[in-house]
Amino acid sequence: MSCDTIVLGAGIIGVSTALHLQARGRRVALVDLKAPGEGTSFGNAGLIERSSVVPYAFPREFWRLLRYGLNRQSDVRYSPAYLPKLAPWLYSFWRQSAPQPLAESTRALQPLIERCVLEHDLLVEQAGLSRLIRANGWIEVFRCPRALRQAQREAQAMTVYGLRFDLLDGAQLREREPNLSAEVCGGVHWLDPKTVSDPGNLVKGYAALFAQRGGQVLKGDARSLCQNAAGWQLMTAEGPLAAREAVIALGPESNELLQPLGYRIPLGIKRGYHMHYAHDRELKHSLCDTQGGYVLAPMDQGIRLTTGIEFAAPDAPPNEIQLNRAEALARRIFPLGERLEPQPWLGRRPCLPDMRPVIGPAPKHPGLWLNFGHAHHGLTLGPVSGRLLAEMMTGESPFTDPAPFSAERFA
Repeated sequence: MSCDTIVLGAGIIGVSTALHLQARGRRVALVDLKAPGEGTSFGNAGLIERSSVVPYAFPREFWRLLRYGLNRQSDVRYSPAYLPKLAPWLYSFWRQSAPQPLAESTRALQPLIERCVLEHDLLVEQAGLSRLIRANGWIEVFRCPRALRQAQREAQAMTVYGLRFDLLDGAQLREREPNLSAEVCGGVHWLDPKTVSDPGNLVKGYAALFAQRGGQVLKGDARSLCQNAAGWQLMTAEGPLAAREAVIALGPESNELLQPLGYRIPLGIKRGYHMHYAHDRELKHSLCDTQGGYVLAPMDQGIRLTTGIEFAAPDAPPNEIQLNRAEALARRIFPLGERLEPQPWLGRRPCLPDMRPVIGPAPKHPGLWLNFGHAHHGLTLGPVSGRLLAEMMTGESPFTDPAPFSAERFA
């Protein structure tokens, strides 16, 4: 078998890249060991996050570092045994979170964030998936009046980015979410983002659109990828597949291919969990308890609770400590029903210390392209980063400068 381009990875990044290349006339094969939407893209809060213009940075205040060091918080937890191995990456993350480099990453990502909803809207319409999309934004909720006042001041500073929001006191918040407890004192309702009621099925729907348009969706092990005189080849369940070009869009597994090729890209993993709960009471919006570090989202499967960050070995077994902490906090503000699964889902977010993904060519290997490392915003940035890479690969003028996303910044 042969095609023009092999896209390795059938998550939101890979599927979106495949669709954009296909729309530009490329014959594309999408290859993964799993079905589309079954990896990291399956378990997230379902936010198409137009309002997250500033990346999630490492805290720099001494009191916050001390609090996290005690390892008793629900928003961030670490495995003490894994901390020595993780320390160099955390130090780089901390350095990149200083005001100047953070501002640089914010400027670089802004054109992608600004187009994230539009690029999803185009694919949603083409794939007929509007039933999965809600256009009522999401609400940041607070249990502490002081934290609420600070968050509302910060929200007002975001008007320079063209964001729309409502500042809510406790009574106004409960008008929008009547089942919230009196412990919640107010919030910020971000109006520009959209939410997805089943992220895994959204990715499957995009992949179905790709297949309907003649794309190949194949099962294969990306680790069999090898370079030859004509380009690239790998084994699939249906036999060898050859192409002039290949795209690595494997999220947290991307370095498994790149390290043997001589690349040293500092890809870190932030683990996270989700659990579904019965819809005993209505939840109209996705809610983020910033202090607690979790999101409650109404999904087709139930009310999904997604946790914050767990730093642990990527292949370590699941640990329910963080989920249990977040669930206890969530039950104080909303009457969650019973758990609907025997075990939590565990996912691995691929993160780079400067909070920017890698999008562009692999410097040492002509015909090899990269699209991974989107951290907390894989679902948000999938279609727009797929467009950017496809423009680069097909010789179009990119809609924004791709230089900040080059792999060469880690040379």
